[in-house]
Amino acid sequence: MTADRRAVYVISVAAELSGVHPQTLRIYERKGLLEPGRTTGGSRRFSEADLKRLARIQELTATGLNLEGVKRVLALEAEIARLQGEIETLRRATSAAVEATHRQYRREIVPVRQSIVPLNPKGTQRGRK
Repeated sequence: MTADRRAVYVISVAAELSGVHPQTLRIYERKGLLEPGRTTGGSRRFSEADLKRLARIQELTATGLNLEGVKRVLALEAEIARLQGEIETLRRATSAAVEATHRQYRREIVPVRQSIVPLNPKGTQRGRK
């Protein structure tokens, strides 16, 4: 687990760091906007990633989106990120395939021996008499 995803903040600290009421965090969780970690006792623990997501939620609500709109935007942003990752993976695979093809061509190309070929069968150059 990365440090960004390690759930370390209790709800009161997460609320204070983000400038919202703890009840707001509970509402966001209920609406599916946040998924904080849980201790074995069931207490919520928030990570840096949760706080970043919370900041994004606040940005979107400040523009006038309701929570359902925020949820859709976040889902679309996640889908875009997933697709961009997939595109990058395909680009790398395509580049590797092209490079492998070029290496194969280089192995298969056999140089043609160049020899002097007379311009005409009589041994005179064209255009001269």
